[in-house]
Amino acid sequence: MKPVIYGLSGLALTDDERVFYKDADPCGYILFKRNIDTRDQVRALTDSLRELSGRDDVPILIDQEGGKVQRLQPPEWPQFPAGPGFDRLYDVAPVSAIEAARANAQATALMLAEVGINVDCWPLLDISQPDTTDAIAIRALGHEPMRVAAMGRAILDGLRSGGVVGVVKHMPGHGRAKVDTHYHLPTVTASEAELEVDLEPFRSLAHAPMGMTSHIVFDAWDKERPATLSPIVVEHVIRGLIGFDGLLMTDDIDMKALSGTAGEKAAGAIAAGCDLVLDCWGRMDEMAMIADLLGDMPAKSIERLDRAMATIAGATPEGDFDELIAKRDALLALV
Repeated sequence: MKPVIYGLSGLALTDDERVFYKDADPCGYILFKRNIDTRDQVRALTDSLRELSGRDDVPILIDQEGGKVQRLQPPEWPQFPAGPGFDRLYDVAPVSAIEAARANAQATALMLAEVGINVDCWPLLDISQPDTTDAIAIRALGHEPMRVAAMGRAILDGLRSGGVVGVVKHMPGHGRAKVDTHYHLPTVTASEAELEVDLEPFRSLAHAPMGMTSHIVFDAWDKERPATLSPIVVEHVIRGLIGFDGLLMTDDIDMKALSGTAGEKAAGAIAAGCDLVLDCWGRMDEMAMIADLLGDMPAKSIERLDRAMATIAGATPEGDFDELIAKRDALLALV
């Protein structure tokens, strides 16, 4: 098994993809809007990925946060609220905000599980700052570590109840980035003491089954390399200071924050200590390059993968979708 998550080109596997994925044996797959049409189509696609891999629990990922980051979209699926709405509720009713976040996540998970998706790249645990890039600010759960951790925990719990594994992101924190990593490489100049605020929610949820890195240079730890490619950040900060021992994947390595070829970035991330590379775009030449440069997934990473997927193994998704949505909406209506 290769330590990589691949994207797909369209609504169904092509013949070339079937041959390549069968040979490369990636750890899992990630879906985007280009892979989404109807419930029956998505279910058929995820069934084909399970059949091809020979693993019933093959990770099939998606970014389904709500707001602008929602791959299952109307009219086939309902619109979900983004993180700041729960943050506003927390200002006046913290317990209600936590319950609303949990119900929202559980409903999200039921929607995903119905079409065979078992991993959601969510929640964000990034601490919002006054000058946080809009790419994060429109999604963040707040500016205060305790509330971000509390709602993040509720999201993880809700996802698990609905049969989906959550991924905390973006370690060790994306809130101080002033530019979007899709297009630029941010450098954070805050001191290690100042960065304790950013680490706190990740530390509180260090037991999370999966996590995702950020493509950000942190001068306090490594002036030369972004977190995704930095052994110092991965081992000293994420594994050490945060204490995270779950499955650690990169953010999409195609983002312009990282330089080099797809293969160089993938190999660099694995060398830095990441368990998995996330390569989202389904470009055959880039996927082949990555497969050629990566060895087999190490035993420790496989153990982390198995432990993460075991959190939903054999469980029947719980809850009534309509009731959960109604509960969430009633609570959000308090503000």
